Amino acid sequence: MRILYHHRTASKDGQAVHIEEMIEALRSEGHEVRVVAPGEPGGDSGPSGQGGNGRMGGDMGWVHRLKALMPKAVYELMELAYSLVAYRKLMAAARDFRPDVIYERYNLFLLSGLMAKRRLGLPLLLEVNSPLVLERSRHSGGLALPALARWAEGLAWRGADRVLPVTRVLADHVRAYGVPEERIQVIPNGINRAHFAQAPAPDEAKARLGLQGRLVLGFTGFVRDWHGVDRIVDWMSTPDAPLHTHLLVVGDGPVRQALEQQAQRLGLAGRVAFTGVIHREQVPAHVAAFDVALQPAVTPYASPLKLMEYLVLGKAIVAPGTPNLREVLAHEVNALLFDEDAQGGLEQVLTRLCADTGLRERLARGAHDTIDRLDLTWVGNARRVAELARTCA
Repeated sequence: MRILYHHRTASKDGQAVHIEEMIEALRSEGHEVRVVAPGEPGGDSGPSGQGGNGRMGGDMGWVHRLKALMPKAVYELMELAYSLVAYRKLMAAARDFRPDVIYERYNLFLLSGLMAKRRLGLPLLLEVNSPLVLERSRHSGGLALPALARWAEGLAWRGADRVLPVTRVLADHVRAYGVPEERIQVIPNGINRAHFAQAPAPDEAKARLGLQGRLVLGFTGFVRDWHGVDRIVDWMSTPDAPLHTHLLVVGDGPVRQALEQQAQRLGLAGRVAFTGVIHREQVPAHVAAFDVALQPAVTPYASPLKLMEYLVLGKAIVAPGTPNLREVLAHEVNALLFDEDAQGGLEQVLTRLCADTGLRERLARGAHDTIDRLDLTWVGNARRVAELARTCA
C-alpha cells in the first residue's frame, strides 16, 4: 500500500522512537511510506521526516521558548492554524504520491489529516497516544481555550475511520467522545527485536559499565519528579536494601540534580549513577546490565516504551498494578506489581525481589516470553495497521 504518514512531532524522545519504528516496520512489510512532518517540505527527509540523529532525551527547546514569549491563547490558536499549513503540505504530497490511506499521529488542535481525508476521499487512521485535552489541562499551566481544545479533539477522533489508542484505558477516553466501538482498535507500543539482538549478556554489560558484582536497579528515560525514583534512593539507604545494590538511570531529566544531591546526603553517591542523554543504539547495552527493571510510576493511560525494552531483554520488572500495565504485565508471571496507593508497596516488592535470585530469574523468563505471546513488536503493529487500512479502503 501507499501510506501518507503525517505527524507534528519535533522532539527526539520516545515519541520519535514510535514514529521512526512504525515507519521502518511498514516499509519492511513492503509498503511505500511518504512522511509529512515539521521541518521538511512534504517529502521524506529521513526515517521520520526529521533527519534525526538518534540521540534520545532531547526536548523541543525552540517550542518551549516560543510558548514562553506569547499568551497561551495565542499559542493555541497558532497550533490550530498550523493545521492549514500541514493540510497544504499533505495535499501537495498526495498529488505526487497518490496514497491509499492517511496515517496520522494525533496532536491537539491538529486537524489537517481529517481535512485531507475529506478532500481526497481517503481513509484516515489516527494513532492516539494520550488524551491531550486532559493531559494539557493538568500540566504546564493548563489550557487557555479548553472548549476549543475539546471541540478539536472530538472532531479529530470522531472523524477518523479508525482510532488507534495504545491502551484499553485510553480507548475508554476515545469512546467517551462518541467514537463507535467498531472504529476503535487498541495497538500498544512495540519493540524492534533487531535493535536488541546484539545486547551483551548481563555480566558482560556490567563489566563494560564497571558494575561487576553489583545488583543493578535500572530505569530508562527522561526522569521527572512524578516517576518516583527518589523512593528508590530512599529505600537503598535502609537496612532492607542489600549493600551491593546500585541504581543506574539510563537517561537524564529535570530531577537529576535533586536525586544526585539526595544520594549524596544519604551516603549513596557511589551507588547512584546517571548516564545522561545517550544514543538510541547504546540503550540495549545499558539495559542488559539491569537485574531489576524499574517502572515506579506510570501515566494511567500510557503504554510505556521502556516497558517493552525491559521485556525484550528479559528483565525482572517492578511496576504499579495499574489497569494499563496489567494489559501487558501479570503479577508473579513477568513482574512484581504493587498497589500504588498502599504505603510502602513499592519498597516491599523491591526488598522481596532483591533478596530472591530465583524469583528474579523466573520473572525474567516470563518477561522475555511476553513479547512473543502478545506480539509486542513494531512489525506486528505494522501488519495490524495495514490490515485495518485495507478494510477501510
